Formats: sequence, C-alpha cells, structure tokens
Amino acid sequence: MNAEASAIRAQPLPGDFAIWIFIFAELTVFGVLFAAYAFARSAHLELFNAAQLGLNRVYGYVNTLLLVTSSYFVARASLSIKAGRSTACGHWLVGALGLGGCFLVVKLAEFHQDFAQGITLSANLFDMFYLSLTFFHFMHVVMGMAILAVVARKAYAGRYSAADHTGVETGGSYWHMVDLVWIILFALVYVIH
Repeated sequence: MNAEASAIRAQPLPGDFAIWIFIFAELTVFGVLFAAYAFARSAHLELFNAAQLGLNRVYGYVNTLLLVTSSYFVARASLSIKAGRSTACGHWLVGALGLGGCFLVVKLAEFHQDFAQGITLSANLFDMFYLSLTFFHFMHVVMGMAILAVVARKAYAGRYSAADHTGVETGGSYWHMVDLVWIILFALVYVIH
C-alpha cells in the first residue's frame, strides 16, 4: 500500500462518531423504504408511471437546487471554522438554514397543491409512497435545521475554533445525509419513469 492510500485510510470520520451511528441507522430506514418503493413500483409500473405524471416536477427541481446549495453552504461553514473564522462559519450556517426554510415552504406549497388535486395517502399506492417518503424526509429537514441552528448559535458565540470544531462537522454530516436522501428520493419519485 502506498503512503497516499495509507493517509486517506487513516483520516477519521468528520464529527462525532455517535452521529455516524445515527446516520447509518437513518440511511438503513430510508434504504428499506426505497426498496419497498422499488418493489411496489415494479409490481404496479403502469399505476406508478401514470400517478407520477400528476406531480409538479418544478417543485422537485427547485427543492433539489435548494438542498444542494445548502449543503455547499454547510461545507463552506466547515472550511471557515477550520480556518478559525467563527463568524463566517455562522453566516454560512444561517445561509444554509435560510435555504432549508425555503425548501420547507416550497414543499408545503407542493403538498397544498397535491391535496387540492386529490393526491392523498389513500388515493393509490404511488401517492401513499410519495406522501409518506416526502413527509418523512420533510421531518428530517426540520430536525437538521434545528441541529444547524444550535451549531450556528455556538459558532457566533465563539464556541468553535480551528482546533475544536467537532460540532460543526457533526451537524454538517447530518445535513449532508439529509441532502443525499433527497437526491435519491427526487430521482426515484420525480425522475425515474
């Protein structure tokens, strides 16, 4: 094994180890739900394709852009604190929170439109999966925003530094998981036809 490969393997996971256990558990739950969705889709392909056409993809694309950009902001927050710029870290996190809030507003508007069009948990199998998966993810965004808000408050209070920034990395790791899950969810529910 060369020195470069050894150095890559020796790097610890960012943030607290406990968050990685939690992230693994969350990804397992989402993985099971995604597998159930794929199994149901394969058994009811025509229904899923027809029902999927009732979704407003613009909402999905906008929300994808919002979450991907918010993950960029969280990455910038992490770089800022590693450079010892606590206030800049806080600013980036507040930007990510703003984009997360925009995601929630757009998703609520989409849910409102969905319900007005008759998309409900009991309408059909696709609608049940769509609403369940996207609402479950919605709640993870809310939780991620609560975590980022605490981290931002601590960043502004000077509780993190270039030498001690585990909290920023912990919150960022969770937020990136929320973003990753959305990208997979977006592809499954809005794009793959």
